[in-house]
Amino acid sequence: MTKKKKISKSQMQRGIIEGYRSGLESSVGAQLNAAKVRWEYESERIPFIPKTRSYTPDFIIKGKDVKMYVETKGRFFASDRSKHLLIKEQHPQLDIRFVFTNPNQKLYKGAKTTYGDWCEKHGFSFSKGSIPDSWLRECLP
Repeated sequence: MTKKKKISKSQMQRGIIEGYRSGLESSVGAQLNAAKVRWEYESERIPFIPKTRSYTPDFIIKGKDVKMYVETKGRFFASDRSKHLLIKEQHPQLDIRFVFTNPNQKLYKGAKTTYGDWCEKHGFSFSKGSIPDSWLRECLP
């Protein structure tokens, strides 16, 4: 796993100016550019129910035999968790992975379960701060 550099306020603002919604998204976008993999930012909408809604993944990384959806999260709210369980149930073929600012963050105050624990329980891959090299290697031509 590569070590994550701290994001400055100016880098975060630049990411937002460039269309990213957070500094974490900005740093992941820069990492993907440096890795020279094919990727897109918020280019697909995936419908899900019970109320017809859609999920827009942050990053879609395409390799020869792989299509990976990467969601960056600073905070992982109960509504996010519910949404991702519905999407996984309705679209089991999608490979959705998370990059958390801190996967050791508790789900809520007083909880024993962390963001990472939740991902493991529900079969989602996750990492801290950046995309692991092993994920990137899966996407190389």
